[in-house]
Amino acid sequence: MLDDLPAMGLVVEPFTPEDGDMAGRIWAQTRQYHLSLGYRACLSLGLRLSIAVFTSDRIWANLTLPLDVQVIR
Repeated sequence: MLDDLPAMGLVVEPFTPEDGDMAGRIWAQTRQYHLSLGYRACLSLGLRLSIAVFTSDRIWANLTLPLDVQVIR
């Protein structure tokens, strides 16, 4: 399965200790939205890579992080 991702133009990025730290630090900013650790991991990766994050969860549009959040439906 992982071998198929490059053919689709996707890259697997490691979740670094710094990403974990960021996921913990943004908890205070996002706690009213009840985001899971997994969601915060996605956001922290987007922050580190300075890339847009995509979600179908409309509540993410309310986040005040310095991040481009794209709601896909």
